[in-house]
Amino acid sequence: MAADDFDALVDKAIARVPENLLAMVENAVLLIEDEPPRGGPVLLGLYEGIPLTERDSHYSGVLPDRIYIYRNPTLAMCDTYEEAVQEVAITVAHEIAHHFGISDERLHAWGWG
Repeated sequence: MAADDFDALVDKAIARVPENLLAMVENAVLLIEDEPPRGGPVLLGLYEGIPLTERDSHYSGVLPDRIYIYRNPTLAMCDTYEEAVQEVAITVAHEIAHHFGISDERLHAWGWG
């Protein structure tokens, strides 16, 4: 799948997130990369930042949180376009949830593994 087509899948996944939830995302940017960092685990997405639940009155002048979606690992695990659509939607929701302070354990318990 071409990079532009994958970007469109990410855009569709973001569009599926309720507007009132997206409105609460603060100081964050979503980035699409081909590969996760070298030497680490194979990831489909990654959240780097300070979750909203951990921000306090001292939170200021901080660079934006980063939500990464990784194209190649996602496409490698999907056999069909429909699987890619579903996996991207899950990954985007999963990483946005981390911005809200929701842990991997809780997400897995809810079926968002």
